[in-house]
Amino acid sequence: MSARIQIFIVVLLLALMTVSTTCFTVDQREYALIFQMGEMKPDVLKPGLHFKWPLIQNVRYFDKRILTLDSQEPEQFITSEKKNVLVDSYIKWRIVDPKAYYTSVGGDEVRARIRLSQTINDGLRAEFGHRTVHDVVSGARDKIMEDMRGKANEDARKIGVEVLDVRLKRVELPPNVSDNIYERMRSERKQFANQLRADGGANAEKTRADANRQKDIIIAEAYRDAQKIKGEGDAKAAAIYAQAFNQNPEFYAFYRSLEAYRGTFNSKNDVLVIEPNSDFFKYLKKSR
Repeated sequence: MSARIQIFIVVLLLALMTVSTTCFTVDQREYALIFQMGEMKPDVLKPGLHFKWPLIQNVRYFDKRILTLDSQEPEQFITSEKKNVLVDSYIKWRIVDPKAYYTSVGGDEVRARIRLSQTINDGLRAEFGHRTVHDVVSGARDKIMEDMRGKANEDARKIGVEVLDVRLKRVELPPNVSDNIYERMRSERKQFANQLRADGGANAEKTRADANRQKDIIIAEAYRDAQKIKGEGDAKAAAIYAQAFNQNPEFYAFYRSLEAYRGTFNSKNDVLVIEPNSDFFKYLKKSR
């Protein structure tokens, strides 16, 4: 290999190394800042191909995507009722001003997370301090999250960060407090159930007594009406019998005797002890 070719290869390699240390790209999902001799340049680079001076300039990249800060362990707060609650929350945030972000926390995501966690914890402690357990569990939960997002975002803007959302994943009482509250709730529910049973029993007895009274009234009225109808029927029957008797007394007497015979000799085992000359057999005697 000739010396000219060797020199060309060396020059080419040096050129490639120079280009590789001079050219760099910025992805759409990130910010980029150029530092010259440790001093930050004023411009935030846009996505695309860029150049820098080798050795005297370097590039720092910052994530532009939405990040999540999730609490590792539930935090304990005190409500206005002086009751402890355990709160598990998370934060959605992103970098919006990389220059302020670098100036405030040195571009360190860990430091930014610590700053945000402190802000959220202080805000939640203040919010929970003037709210009841019912408010933080269900009543004003959405309001708390909205207020916290606004306050946290106001503080986060100072370090070049935007807080997009603050969510309370879980709000519950400590185990020892929960047991006492559940026991009190069970006792109250049991007392309420016993009261309902007592009221129900009293209402049932009242309804039963009223139903029995109405039943007795209905039976008495029905018996009265039945006796009245029966009396009217007996009166009409007696009138008909009297009318028939007056029309033909002899036939009526004969008919009544036949009815008496039918009722008397209804069974073969019936025994009747009577004098032969009794009027009971008057019509039998006449038939001979």
